[in-house]
Amino acid sequence: MRTSERSAMPSTMSFPASAEAFPVPPHPVPVALVAALDHEFADSALLIEALTHRSWCAENEGVSNERLEFLGDAVLGLVIAEWTFGDRPDLPEGQLAKIRASVVSAPALAATASDIGLGDALRLGRGERLSGGMDKESILADALEAVIGAVHLDAGLDAARALIGRLFGDLVNRSAIEPGGHDHKTRLQELVAGRAEPAPRYEVTDDGPDHDKRFHAVVVVAGGRHGPATGTSKKRAEQAAASLACTFLESAGVGDLEVGTSRPSHDLLPGSPPLTPPSRPTVSQELQESP
Repeated sequence: MRTSERSAMPSTMSFPASAEAFPVPPHPVPVALVAALDHEFADSALLIEALTHRSWCAENEGVSNERLEFLGDAVLGLVIAEWTFGDRPDLPEGQLAKIRASVVSAPALAATASDIGLGDALRLGRGERLSGGMDKESILADALEAVIGAVHLDAGLDAARALIGRLFGDLVNRSAIEPGGHDHKTRLQELVAGRAEPAPRYEVTDDGPDHDKRFHAVVVVAGGRHGPATGTSKKRAEQAAASLACTFLESAGVGDLEVGTSRPSHDLLPGSPPLTPPSRPTVSQELQESP
């Protein structure tokens, strides 16, 4: 149970209010992040916990954001499912699941987190920070889910729903128009589903140190090899390879697939275009309003 005194967080938030729990110099939260969240925490310790990576806890006292991440993941999934279920009564379960997957995915979460400047506010251990942890997809995605969990605990589901609407409203609307559009592996499977072709097969290799691995994927499908595509995770590399194959097969014509190969137009590395283009969503009226 939290014992920190609940107090309103000022507009210029800083780390931390409870010095006994986190004995470190103040760490200001970027103004852009404060504005993007647009939530005044009654318990500022919740935000501090949401921004604290386990690597920081290994070097200092404190609680990591992993439990809040667990909660935030569930809240985000519920709110997106709730909105799509009510807004798109014409779509079957499979299409609704694709919309949710487009939003509740590491690339989409990381792109949104990066857009609001979440990486600059993270508490990272020295080694993680030096290796570029503030830009890592998994760390950004987990931290954003933790922030959602923190808002839920601080002010309830309505506040979390409003935050999710501000951050993900546009993405949900785009995904509803083209469900699964950002899931290239599923799209590739659907392209070859009507033919007597084997399912796509992925070949993945990796290199680099544990803290900075690179994954290289090639997809074998319809008699051709497409790739290699490189990413900071196995999943991203496979998605990038599937995107290459989709582009090639669609240009060739689904009904007239021929043996061929394609090369990557870009690699999914820091600084390169992600699968989900990072654009700040506008407020979604549907998600902002409480049921």
